[in-house]
Order: sequence, then C-alpha cells, then structure tokens
Amino acid sequence: MPRKTNTKTPAGSRPYMPGYGLPKSKKGLLPWSWAEERLEKSRQYWISTTRPDGAPHTMVIWGLWIDGAFYFSTGTTSRKAKNLAANPRCVICNDNAAEAVIVEGRAELRNLASDQGFAKRFGQLYKQKYKWDMNVSSEPVYAVTPQVAFGMYEKKFATSATKWEF
Repeated sequence: MPRKTNTKTPAGSRPYMPGYGLPKSKKGLLPWSWAEERLEKSRQYWISTTRPDGAPHTMVIWGLWIDGAFYFSTGTTSRKAKNLAANPRCVICNDNAAEAVIVEGRAELRNLASDQGFAKRFGQLYKQKYKWDMNVSSEPVYAVTPQVAFGMYEKKFATSATKWEF
C-alpha cells in the first residue's frame, strides 16, 4: 500500500541565495499549489541520482505527481535503479525551466502488487498521460516524497523564488 505522503501544505520561505538580491519579506512567495500544478502537468521530468563512485547521473523520465509524491518506473538494471539502490536521495525537476520546480527527496521502491487499487490508478493515469500501457506488475515503481523543494518563476524571479520544507 502506498505510504501516506505529505498531507500538510508546506509554508514557503526564501531560499538561501546570496548575491541574487532576493527580498527578505515573504511578499511574492509562490504557494505550494503553484508547484504542484507544474509537477502534475509536466510531461517529462529530470531525475538526478548519484552513482556509487559519487559521480552525478541525470536522465529524462516520465512520471506522475500523485497525492504529494512523484511516482516513476525504471528497469531494475538501469543506471537510475542501481544508483537509487545504493543511495535513495535524488532530485526531480519538471520540464519547464522558466517555471521550475526542483524537488529533493528520497526514492522508495514501491510494491504495487500489495495495493491493487493504487496499482490500477497508477496504470490508468500513466496510460491517460502517455498513451502507454504500463504493466505495473512487472516493472519497478518508485515514489519520491519531497523533503525540500524550490520554485523558480523566471518572469518574477527576484520576488518569487521560494523554498518549501516538509
């Protein structure tokens, strides 16, 4: 069964970015709903993991933002899967850098066979979004629950740069 994800709406604050001229006030901070909208509508995502030797690895993936967590699948022998087995910390980014959402979290391998209701929901949403019938019973699915996230809206960057902590 999927673990309960973040149910509280995190409060925004200013990210630590010396030299960028960010205001000290909270005026203009982005709401968490702004970030979730972009995470839901993004078609492609970037995932960054760390290889066992410490080298970074970034790849484009498909995925779904569901109930406060990011879900994606990858082959068990993929570089991503091997990296996450050694170190589950990762970064997920949406596909629009002008309205960027950067999520730092931990990937957890999910056993969807134990929750057929969620497996069916995931499969339906995946097929609707990507026109791809994913066999969730044979492919590993990961859930990334945010620990820290950032919102960067290019048009209003100086006043809207936001950090959320979970």
